[in-house]
Amino acid sequence: MPMQHFPKLLSSQIAFDIARVVLDGFDKHYRLFRLASQAARRHFEQLTWNQAQSEARERIAFYDHRVRECVQILEDEYDEAELTDEVWREVKLHYIGLLTDHRQPELAETFFNSVCCKMLHRAYYNNDFIFVRPAVSTEYIEPAEGLPVYRVYYPARDGMRTAVRRMVTNFQLSGEFSDLERDIAQVEARMQAMLGCPAVEPNHQIQVLSSLFYRNKGAYIVGKVVNGNRDHPFVIPVLHNRKGALILDTVLSDTGMITTLFSFTRAYFMVDMEVPSAYVRFLRTMLPNKPRSEIYTMLGLQKMGKSAFYRDFLHHLAHSSDSFEIAPGIRGLVMVVFSLPSFPYVFKAIKDSFPAPKETTRELVKEKYLLVKYHDRVGRMADTLEYSNVAFPRSRFSDELLAELKAVAPSLVEEEQDQIIVRHLYIERRMTPLNIWLTEAEAAGDDAKLEHGVREYGNAIKDLVAANIFPGDMLYKNFGVTRQGRVVFYDYDEIEYITDCNFRDIPAPRNEEDEMASEPWYSVAKNDVFPEQFGVFLLGNPKVREVFMKYHADLLTADYWRQRKQRIKEGQVEDIFPYPQEIRFIYQSGHAAVAQAA
Repeated sequence: MPMQHFPKLLSSQIAFDIARVVLDGFDKHYRLFRLASQAARRHFEQLTWNQAQSEARERIAFYDHRVRECVQILEDEYDEAELTDEVWREVKLHYIGLLTDHRQPELAETFFNSVCCKMLHRAYYNNDFIFVRPAVSTEYIEPAEGLPVYRVYYPARDGMRTAVRRMVTNFQLSGEFSDLERDIAQVEARMQAMLGCPAVEPNHQIQVLSSLFYRNKGAYIVGKVVNGNRDHPFVIPVLHNRKGALILDTVLSDTGMITTLFSFTRAYFMVDMEVPSAYVRFLRTMLPNKPRSEIYTMLGLQKMGKSAFYRDFLHHLAHSSDSFEIAPGIRGLVMVVFSLPSFPYVFKAIKDSFPAPKETTRELVKEKYLLVKYHDRVGRMADTLEYSNVAFPRSRFSDELLAELKAVAPSLVEEEQDQIIVRHLYIERRMTPLNIWLTEAEAAGDDAKLEHGVREYGNAIKDLVAANIFPGDMLYKNFGVTRQGRVVFYDYDEIEYITDCNFRDIPAPRNEEDEMASEPWYSVAKNDVFPEQFGVFLLGNPKVREVFMKYHADLLTADYWRQRKQRIKEGQVEDIFPYPQEIRFIYQSGHAAVAQAA
């Protein structure tokens, strides 16, 4: 901060009191956040899956509740006339002082920003008043509670099997293992295969994060083997078998598989962390190409993820020169989508009005996106970052894009000097639209690529069904292909819960007039769905149809959908694994595991 902005003396009692109120609000939030994360262990041990999912959803709302609570306290306590610019500057400086020795300073700074942005005009969104850049270092923060961030084991001294046994048993999970020695032997074999036969260096060790990572029916041991100057990351899923006994399901050592486990298309982990920055730093040694923002988000700290992402975005803008432009692909009826070619994300703004056949509103669209934020995305729905009042350099907007925004979403766009302000938008990871992927595959004569895309498309729909999500608009343009080749759904304005849909067979025509009629001869209610009609819109291409019918013909039958709906209504949580079935130990030893690890 420029020196002229520092007060000569931090003399304002009001400023100190406000800083204290904000930090108390954050501390309350993080205390409740940790309690919810700790409860995930109990749900895992007791196999109470529905409660676990419910509490995971509730935890997402904790942050906004505490921000609103904090803002209300400040508005009730202080008159607007008391909160001068000088007071707000002092508030920030007092707050920095209060963060000395704090274990979550970066999260507390983000909380401060959230409170201030609720109370201040956007003209104050600068480093004098909020934390545009971090002010407190997160390096070398040590836990205060005695439990280290990670534990260390020494296979060269104790033997790999003993080290693995201690690694697993140190978590002290309640419940018996089906056959721990069998599982440990299989983990040891995978570890040895992962390492190969290198010379054992003096620092040969296994480092394992001290808290398990919980999500749905799975608990995950996350660590790495260090040998010399090489790190070998691994993740071990811990599940329950059909009888409720614990098992070690496999070892994930492929970086791509671990990346998929931490994908932006999955539900957030429940992890008890006193020093979250240390967990992020450890995970980045395992996944160096994964942005810090995504790691924070996957740990359930999505507001910190948003802050880190926006800082990365500003840095990218300062070090690039290309222009924002309308994103490639078929233009949607609900969203205007634009991108910066050098930046791997897309920006989506809701249009002011929607042509037929769309029957929705901006508020309903926002509700659908919020539903996805709170829902288990099972690796098949992209997480979105939602922002308000985002300032873009006018010089970086193409004339075509600006004209498009003003034409379809004028209420969201404001020109202010050399900036374009977009009042509300979503940001998502950029993917290749599936329709483009399939067109390119067919043009290149790449039948294997086309088959992969169609098979993944059907798998994506089936995973969404298992999570109680009906996509609504199932056209290929609403699905994208990730860098790992997974098909992901990203257009949410028509999604519904499977349990709210009525899946029907098309009644047989009563006579020849019915058969020849251009309109249905049967009544159709709002949430009626006729799966046998899907093929009319989706399978016009003979090659696509052949592959689809080979793997997913059941999606065209109402019975398939009705059976899945009934399972959901009975409270069954389906089994969806974020790694290939063939790498599970079940294929080696034959023990039966059905627990979900998504």
